[in-house]
Amino acid sequence: MDADSPLLPSDATQPRRAFPWRFSVPSPAANLRIKNGVWAELGGAVGDLGTYIPIVLALSLVNKIDLGTTLIFTAFYNAITGFMFGIPMPVQPMKSIAAVALSSSPHLTVSQIMAAGLCTAGILFLLGITGLMHTLYRFLPLPVVRGIQLSQGLQFAFSAIKYIRYNQDFTASTKSSSSDPRSWLGLDGIILALFALLFLVLTTGSGEDRQTNENAQPRRSTKIPSALIVFLLGLILCFVRDPSIFGSLKYGPSKISIVSISWDDWKIGFIEGAIPQIPLSVLNSVIAVCKLSSDLFPDRTELSPTSVSVSVGLMNLIGCWFGAMPVCHGAGGLAGQYRFGGRSGASVIFLAVGKLFLGLLFGNSFVTILGDFPIGILGVLLLFSGIELAMASRDMNGKEESFVMLVCAAVSMTGSSAALGFVCGIVLYGVLRLREVDWFGLVGRRGVSKDDVGEEED
Repeated sequence: MDADSPLLPSDATQPRRAFPWRFSVPSPAANLRIKNGVWAELGGAVGDLGTYIPIVLALSLVNKIDLGTTLIFTAFYNAITGFMFGIPMPVQPMKSIAAVALSSSPHLTVSQIMAAGLCTAGILFLLGITGLMHTLYRFLPLPVVRGIQLSQGLQFAFSAIKYIRYNQDFTASTKSSSSDPRSWLGLDGIILALFALLFLVLTTGSGEDRQTNENAQPRRSTKIPSALIVFLLGLILCFVRDPSIFGSLKYGPSKISIVSISWDDWKIGFIEGAIPQIPLSVLNSVIAVCKLSSDLFPDRTELSPTSVSVSVGLMNLIGCWFGAMPVCHGAGGLAGQYRFGGRSGASVIFLAVGKLFLGLLFGNSFVTILGDFPIGILGVLLLFSGIELAMASRDMNGKEESFVMLVCAAVSMTGSSAALGFVCGIVLYGVLRLREVDWFGLVGRRGVSKDDVGEEED
């Protein structure tokens, strides 16, 4: 294994062994080496906050998940995964569990949300250490993976446009929460969002950092931490919009305690939260992440689905017992961090430092700041993340591959279910493979072979 390889099970580079959970030792110098400049890595650090902040904010306000505890635990997750994998591996909320927790009536309690996260984590951990996740990844058709990535990316992009065009109430569980058009002017108006969008386009372009022309010089503007600048602008506007925030802040970390989970909590958490989350985590948090990492970092050894699956499992098997929000790795977050300059584990190390600082300084009171963060700016960051993820599907050049990918994406988006799109994509791919079989030739050969056998017996 070369010096730049991330943490990988031995089965990633060698023939399959009996123990798929055996890991190689990561190289700290290689995994934390800054490859795109400090400012670019800092910009990439906040590239996934367009999805992180809205979900964390909603769960904190509605379901009373402690934001300070979540910030501290996700900071440690970011630091460890950055050190182990050597790429800007994101730590994102488990979106299906969050959606159920916010939309169910009554809302899921903290104990039920933690139970859902623990059940999901346990299954992903077992899939990882038994090697089943590696087997699934090996035999899964690429057009189906691309379909899942395309649907997730477009869903992010559609949500981003809604953030920009309409006022959002993340505490509401109905679609009417986003039906009120956003004003053009103001500190969270459409003009502000368009200004942020124009700034990001001018400084990052289409997001492609590889030079197609050998004589072309890289633009200096690509080294500007554009996403970080936009995010810091949003934080400043929080205090401008509501100066009373200063008086409502409380200093010091939240009190961390073990969550008590009853049998009913386990039952509700598994049935309502874990069952819809498990297929999404398998597809988007493990398989799509591994494939996207090989697309974005072709010079590195491909991430092992075993290591990613075990990583998701361990994070939640530890953090959920203390009330930290259930999390996973997400292809959209990886695309967003890459889009804004993240190229190494150092990018998420920077993010970890920021989360840890805020979690220890403000604790759960930091939710009052996020409550006034301009949602239009979050929409802009989310838009770029979604487009970057969707563009991973551009390598489907054949018509048959594109057909499978688009059907898989369409079903996933229409039914809001990655699992349903996955099943339809697999079935369609199998049917197309059956068309290639020469059934008449097989029947003819069998008939000839029987005649030959009869002649030999005579």
